[in-house]
Amino acid sequence: MTIKVLLADDQALLRSAFKVLVDSEPGMRVVGEASDGAEAYELARSAAPDVVLMDIRMPGTDGLAATRMISEDPELSDVRVVILTTFEVDDYVIQALRAGASGFLGKGAEPDELLSAIRVAAAGEALLSPVATKGLIARFLAQGSGEDGGEGPEAERLASLTGREREVLVLVAGGLSNDEIAGRLTVSPLTVKTHVNRAMAKLGAHDRAQLVVMAYESGLVRPRV
Repeated sequence: MTIKVLLADDQALLRSAFKVLVDSEPGMRVVGEASDGAEAYELARSAAPDVVLMDIRMPGTDGLAATRMISEDPELSDVRVVILTTFEVDDYVIQALRAGASGFLGKGAEPDELLSAIRVAAAGEALLSPVATKGLIARFLAQGSGEDGGEGPEAERLASLTGREREVLVLVAGGLSNDEIAGRLTVSPLTVKTHVNRAMAKLGAHDRAQLVVMAYESGLVRPRV
């Protein structure tokens, strides 16, 4: 199956470079290019991409607003957004994760990293830049949230999870893959996948990145100092 990619960046030269890279990779093709967030949203609706590579800072409608628009559109529930930024971790990136992005990647990433990011996002996995530490991301995610002792709306939503689903969610938030979680809990990867999918369905999360956000914002998982 060919992974369809939409490029959203206000720099035409950068879009051209990404297009050459993506189109030269077997099993991938660029289905559209946008120079701002509003155009990216409209193209997402018309071109039906699997993954949007979204620049976070663009004139007019920025990548943050466009990500939220895509995430909140029921017809685009299968579209994954990967934020491209020159800054590995900043508040805009965290807002983008909260808005529905599947992860982010630095613009200085190697070509293989970019292609791998597209595959990971298309598969519904959470994508966090390898340059950024999970602890730092966690601290940003926890800012202003999870401070109510677990009584907030996110905590109430977690009440619908079984004990094992909560246990799996904690491990997902820790950055473990299904295989790693399976080894930790002595179960099969398929069993882990089932728990993850059930947790996503109950919490209304469209991918693992959203599970991570919910785990921290509910206070279920606390950032390491």
